[in-house]
Amino acid sequence: MVEKELYRPNVAMIIVSNSYPLSKEIFLAQRNDLLDVWQFPQGGIDDGEAIQEALFRELKEEIGTDEVEVIAEFPEWISYDFPQKIAQNMKPFIGQKQKYFLVKLSKGAVINIQTDEPEFCDYKFVSVDEALSLSASFKQDVYECVITYFKKEGLL
Repeated sequence: MVEKELYRPNVAMIIVSNSYPLSKEIFLAQRNDLLDVWQFPQGGIDDGEAIQEALFRELKEEIGTDEVEVIAEFPEWISYDFPQKIAQNMKPFIGQKQKYFLVKLSKGAVINIQTDEPEFCDYKFVSVDEALSLSASFKQDVYECVITYFKKEGLL
């Protein structure tokens, strides 16, 4: 298996409210399968699916709406390894390589995490610093890298 095939292609999104840029709070959701793990919505990219197609599909599947405006895209793929207890359920992958987007909810967009296959049990909008402190330890380096980039670009 080629190294890149060890990492599952994935799309992830940092969602800001429709009051952005006046308010730069970001969406964080609590996983329903891992106690006290908060994260940005994300999901796998299907074979033959364009990255932005996956972005909008995953938004609809995870938060019940795809009514967003893409503000920016992180310029490269970024990866992380799964912790052991997650890795055993994700074979043959040892981690994920992700493409990140910064998106703004449209006015009137309604978040509904009670989707057909809910992944989250709660959500909230938080400051950037709070998002980093609440995120899973194995994702913190990725979150910090992406958030730092968007901050340097003047977007967060």
